[in-house]
Amino acid sequence: MNKAFTREPSTEDDDDDVGLPPVPSGGKNYITPQGYARMRAELLQLIDEERPKVVDIVHWAASNGDRSENGDYIYGKKRLRDIDRRIRFLTKRMELASVTDPSVHHGSEQIFFGATVTYEDIHGHAKTITILGIDEADSLQAQVSWVSPVARALLKARVGDVVHLQTPAGMQEIEVTQVSYPQPITDR
Repeated sequence: MNKAFTREPSTEDDDDDVGLPPVPSGGKNYITPQGYARMRAELLQLIDEERPKVVDIVHWAASNGDRSENGDYIYGKKRLRDIDRRIRFLTKRMELASVTDPSVHHGSEQIFFGATVTYEDIHGHAKTITILGIDEADSLQAQVSWVSPVARALLKARVGDVVHLQTPAGMQEIEVTQVSYPQPITDR
């Protein structure tokens, strides 16, 4: 088979952020110290452990001869591109990151980045969320990004405030019932 039909397109021009939340243009990429540490740990693990292993596999597979039908070589090269893409993504995001420690607001009743907020709708249904960075929020853990509609509606509000939240079903009023922040870490 002609190589022209088997070569994959270059990923250098591909958008590394495909399927991932964008950083607001002109805005900051707020992240907690813990979220930043997790990103850094993933980056170092990819660079120091995973990528060298895959490079060794690709080198071994390439030394076996015919590369066009060598599954280890083909898969290894694809995995290497995926790792390199993730490394570029993490590096870009970490460069844009603005590490913000939410514990500086401990004891405050006003909502800022990093707050855990409990609010009620007009039917009395309570919901608790934590407002985190784009790269660390996990909806399965009741964490929302600071750029999400609910976080934008809640930011700067205080306990007892009623805010308006635009939902697909229309405008909804929600009341802030509780705000908390993590305890500050004291150095001893």
